[in-house]
Amino acid sequence: MKAAVYDKCGVPEVLTYKDVPDPCLGASDVLIDVEAISIEGGDLINRRLTPPLEPGYIVGYASAGTVIAVGDKVTERKPGDRVTGFASDGSHAALRAVPENQTWIVPDGVGFAEAAALPISFGTAHHCLFARGALQTGETVLVQAAAGGVGLAAIQLAKHAGAKVIAVSSGSGRLPKLQSIDVDHVIDHRNDDVAETVLELTDGAGANLIVDPVGATLTVSLKALAQDGRLVFVGNAGGGDLTLDLWPALQANQSLFGVFMGTKLIERQVRATVDSLLSQIAEAKLKVFLDKRFPLASAAKAHDYAERCRPFGRVIMQP
Repeated sequence: MKAAVYDKCGVPEVLTYKDVPDPCLGASDVLIDVEAISIEGGDLINRRLTPPLEPGYIVGYASAGTVIAVGDKVTERKPGDRVTGFASDGSHAALRAVPENQTWIVPDGVGFAEAAALPISFGTAHHCLFARGALQTGETVLVQAAAGGVGLAAIQLAKHAGAKVIAVSSGSGRLPKLQSIDVDHVIDHRNDDVAETVLELTDGAGANLIVDPVGATLTVSLKALAQDGRLVFVGNAGGGDLTLDLWPALQANQSLFGVFMGTKLIERQVRATVDSLLSQIAEAKLKVFLDKRFPLASAAKAHDYAERCRPFGRVIMQP
């Protein structure tokens, strides 16, 4: 099969497109003929910073396609099923073996690209807002990195729950797009002081709940957080060390929650949530925003675009 692989971590150009052996099918696995690959933030970080486990390593969390074979212990999937799935690696390839319990059926009316991008972005946003953030109707939610996959999902889910949403982003191409969707306020972090603006918009109270996928913005997020507010941080898209002075948070009785979805997506309740979210995409109640598509053969260009060009939503590759 064809795949985008690398032998050492580094810049996007370490990715090369070549023939590699087909994946081995485990007893509990399904073999997917991949139609779409969603480039996730973790894919970029792994390629940039994590030494490969072996030569010709295939990076990547999320992809979708059609099941073409199943292992002996598989009971709920069959050849011909349209599925989306995740794993710790292996998405940047034409074929992929994934454990059955790490896949979801793609409903009619949902494209493979949308399906590939949904489980991690929407699953993460839902977990941050509700399982960790305990969002209540009428509260104010601040979404950092609002034009990213998790951010755009969090905006929609929070608005559906009856929250007031403040979105933080930057860029002449992304800010108007955010303003065109159902957000209450958009803050340009390059030109405005985020914490001061949030306090102005909330009459000095601050945001009740903040979803922060950036990491480097945690200090700013705490300054914008209300007394007794909740800050949910997920990932470290901004890079660097996650260091924070927690004394102000203690004095303000604020709560901080960390989310790592790699261990959550296999849990029964989270899996059911992703099924529900896929159904809502099929019913046009939610939308997966896709920025640009690349052929898998251009994986290096796709990674470079995802890192440097500030996409609005997910970047997709197709074998």
